[in-house]
Amino acid sequence: MADAREGARDLVEAVTTGFTEFPAPAPDPGGDGPIDWAGYGEARRRAVERTGEQESVVCGVGTVGGVRATLIAFEFGFLGGSLGRRTGDRIEAAFARARELGTPVVTLIATGGSRMQEGMAALSQLQRIAGQIALARAARVPLLSVLRDPATGGGWATLGAAADVTLALPGAQVGFAGSRVRPGGQRGYAPTAYTAESHLATGQVDQIVPRDELPQRLARWLALLTGADGRPADPPAALGTGPLPGSGWESVTAARAPERPRADAYLDDYFDWRQDISGDRCGGVDPGVRCGFGSRRGVTVAYAAQCGTPTLPAGFRTAARLIRLADRLRVPVLTLVDTPGAANDAEAERAGAGPAIAEVFTAVAEADVPITTLVIGEGGSGGALAFAAPGRTWITPDAYFSVTSPEAATAILKLPSTEVRAVAGRLRLRPGDLAELGLAEVRTGREVGGTA
Repeated sequence: MADAREGARDLVEAVTTGFTEFPAPAPDPGGDGPIDWAGYGEARRRAVERTGEQESVVCGVGTVGGVRATLIAFEFGFLGGSLGRRTGDRIEAAFARARELGTPVVTLIATGGSRMQEGMAALSQLQRIAGQIALARAARVPLLSVLRDPATGGGWATLGAAADVTLALPGAQVGFAGSRVRPGGQRGYAPTAYTAESHLATGQVDQIVPRDELPQRLARWLALLTGADGRPADPPAALGTGPLPGSGWESVTAARAPERPRADAYLDDYFDWRQDISGDRCGGVDPGVRCGFGSRRGVTVAYAAQCGTPTLPAGFRTAARLIRLADRLRVPVLTLVDTPGAANDAEAERAGAGPAIAEVFTAVAEADVPITTLVIGEGGSGGALAFAAPGRTWITPDAYFSVTSPEAATAILKLPSTEVRAVAGRLRLRPGDLAELGLAEVRTGREVGGTA
């Protein structure tokens, strides 16, 4: 279970060095607040006395690993880490300083939501925070959030869910509805849907991070999100063995061979270390698509890789999310193509296969950063092409790229199944064929563990 009540300053000191708090904006004027809630002033006084803080967030700048970052840390002991007008003042000022300093923003979230005693004056802070997130995105400032326990209400639905990368402590309560207003009504009611683990499974959280690993994980993520040099990624060397295939069917057979190197082998060989993101932020995860950021010789490259299975709508949406984020942060992208095609069953259609594929095509077309593609296995139809960069695509000897599979083409043309091998040749899907057509370059290389 997450350490639910760790103080904001204790956590900040654990993950940073040289932390300097920002000057606080105008202090609270006192009294019972904007809607004259009886007893609110006294509740604030007790919160100050109990925590030593003047508000529910501590904001400042410090070094995480080797990266300077702006931190916004919630103090749950101060009225449940709730968001009020003065909380909004501090968060707005912190984002403004982050843009001035050019530092990424890290939010350490532990909040029950908006402050009831301030009514709509408190709820309207969510619009204010959303505005600051929009300004940060426009300024290409990375936003990284850590969900503590609890991370509910507007704090989750703005700073948490809108982050570029969202981490969570094990067992943390996460959800728009706080524990006292969920179905069931009883205090503490927290079915599995309201856990960090559930949000990871449904594509809303990128990683679960044990508390003792948090400083190192934050340092790695900040290094990745700020470590690009803008140059195109080199295509990985081919890891498989064997000559170029002599026929179309040989090419298909090589691409479908169980022993052929897959995406994880390529990513592990290419990067010194990497971190995955997870999920499409719409409730879906595709285990057959790997997306994230990696460090190669000290430089960050983003990646979106198909792992040899039919790509689900969630996989396409996750890839589009990755490409758009990388483009905004000016991080070059590497894509690996390996799929027999997009999933085309009824469930995939209900989940929006067409719009999801369109998202990736559009993200690639709109990207200003260079995208490098290597086809490492099956390149089946539009579900594969969506991941490919026009003009910067390579293909390995044990791969093919085709308008559709030979079997599907044979069925579409109403030919007997005995014609599948012949159709494979007629489709011109071999690596050499693709090179002759000007659609890809053949990429040779080395065996896994060998030398170039």
